[in-house]
Amino acid sequence: MKIAPNVFRNAMRNGEAQIGYWLGFASANVAEAMAGCGYHWLLIDGEHAPNDLNVTLEQLRAVAPYATHPVVRIVEANVALVKRYLDIGAQTLLVPMVDTPEQAALMVQAMRYPPEGIRGMGSALARASRWNQVDDYLNQANNEMCLLVQAETVEAMGNLKAIAEVDGVDGVFFGPADLSASMGYRGQPSHPEVKKAILDGIATVRAAGKAPGILAADPKLAREYLDAGALFVAVGVDTTMLVKAATALRQQFVQTAEDAAAAPRASGGY
Repeated sequence: MKIAPNVFRNAMRNGEAQIGYWLGFASANVAEAMAGCGYHWLLIDGEHAPNDLNVTLEQLRAVAPYATHPVVRIVEANVALVKRYLDIGAQTLLVPMVDTPEQAALMVQAMRYPPEGIRGMGSALARASRWNQVDDYLNQANNEMCLLVQAETVEAMGNLKAIAEVDGVDGVFFGPADLSASMGYRGQPSHPEVKKAILDGIATVRAAGKAPGILAADPKLAREYLDAGALFVAVGVDTTMLVKAATALRQQFVQTAEDAAAAPRASGGY
């Protein structure tokens, strides 16, 4: 059995923009349904959604037969946590709150087996190696890992060039919500100063030869970031889209019913 190539990372290295979608429902059924929709990548969110190790594993299995690439966001930059998510088969991790090049370098180490890194050996127990059924997994794995780090504070933006230049960092993801709060514009992720910082950041990351990324549910803003050089952009969130669609549908019928009830009845009517 051959190791699966990291098609998501390889496409970005070729300058091909990858369009993604955010998964927050912690549901293998939702993940599989979205896997058939044609997105290049799906983000399984373990930072703000209730996706623990086992629930993430279920979603990795659900997505596996499809062409879309699963990206897993872990809850924090933790070496032991990285090991566990790699062992269940994630090839691409998104690590939040990376503020310094030293933190980024540690995550690079965590993603790789020795001597290049410090990932713990244990492939016989790992789905990643298909329990030692992938040919030469230990010597092939390092080449198929993809590390994306999040820059979402003023400190991270100040260190952005150094973070992006860390060997082994494949991309930098900008978190507009946290960045806006760090900049003093809490709840204003589209504030002009936040937007300018992100656009400048995209240019910095591209100049380092790495892939910039972002979540932008506003189609106009998403296209603007893509035009600026972003290479992995998530354009929707499952929880948000369901709530919005369900609310809009309910409003159509509730308003119709309320209008009908308020309308005066014709004389002699029932």
